[in-house]
Amino acid sequence: MSKLAEDPRDASLEAKFSLPNTWTQDSFDGLSTSGMFLSGLIMVTRNRFLAWPSVIFGLSSSINAHPLRTKEGGGSALPNLALCVMALFASYIPLLMISNFPKQTSTPL
Repeated sequence: MSKLAEDPRDASLEAKFSLPNTWTQDSFDGLSTSGMFLSGLIMVTRNRFLAWPSVIFGLSSSINAHPLRTKEGGGSALPNLALCVMALFASYIPLLMISNFPKQTSTPL
């Protein structure tokens, strides 16, 4: 039988789990914030040309997300991406809606 000091289950050999000092970060995600701001601006103004950069910002923030490196309370990038895609949808949906009124090709007399 082996010695008691060599037993890996010995409680005196336990060490408290701790992450390295550089693991957690409080960095500001500017792309995520700009994407959410542009999404709100798109839904208010319905500017289709701002919708595509907003989707790119949303994709970039979701690709660059490090959920294990954020402290508690760190948000996910998926709601930001969903908001950007919905803003794109909201800006293009008026073009796809069918109107009952015929379009006038000339000015009325």
